[in-house]
Amino acid sequence: MQEQLPDPSAPGSDDARLVEALRSGREEAFLALVQRHQGSMLRVATTFVSSAAVAEEVVQETWLGVLHGLDRFQGRSSLRSWIFGILTNCARSRGARESRSAPFSSFSGPDEDEPAVDPSRFLGADHPRWPGHWASPPEQWAEEKLATKETLEFVRQAIADLPPVQKQVISLRDVEGWTSAETCEALGISEANQRVLLHRARSKVRARVEQFMQKESR
Repeated sequence: MQEQLPDPSAPGSDDARLVEALRSGREEAFLALVQRHQGSMLRVATTFVSSAAVAEEVVQETWLGVLHGLDRFQGRSSLRSWIFGILTNCARSRGARESRSAPFSSFSGPDEDEPAVDPSRFLGADHPRWPGHWASPPEQWAEEKLATKETLEFVRQAIADLPPVQKQVISLRDVEGWTSAETCEALGISEANQRVLLHRARSKVRARVEQFMQKESR
């Protein structure tokens, strides 16, 4: 009787046992891993490349890389982080190849140095009582309004329209539920950079949703 596999989705899953099962060729171990991560991998790959079809190719390339690289996995990071590290490397390489065969303007996003929030939303530095404070503070919305199909689709589109790295960070943090440490490791960025990118991404998405809500309430 074969030893029961650890659940790859469980917190603190025994990566060493799962890797050993994969190395021994147990097909059910690989299928469990694919079932757990395939959806997330596709969503993350889509933030690097131009289409869902290319993202699927990136994911398939990643799984091949996982199978070929299992003997090199040393457990210094979680198995999931290692897999997504391979994914981001594959996706970056594919995105770079795409950028060489398409106009640069089709891949470039808004200026990364732009302010996260429109400066007009704040009072001027010369305001007599509240310099630099909100002139037009963010609105609070009822949860049922945010949960509608139309609003959720609008949020997905707002994320898709972000500059690439902001889109990658907010997708991992707020869509996939990753920690900041996991996100930094997968994307190869510093904690400070991750924090700034996430703030900018959330601010832009919130501003878009605010406009959408105002239009819907008229």
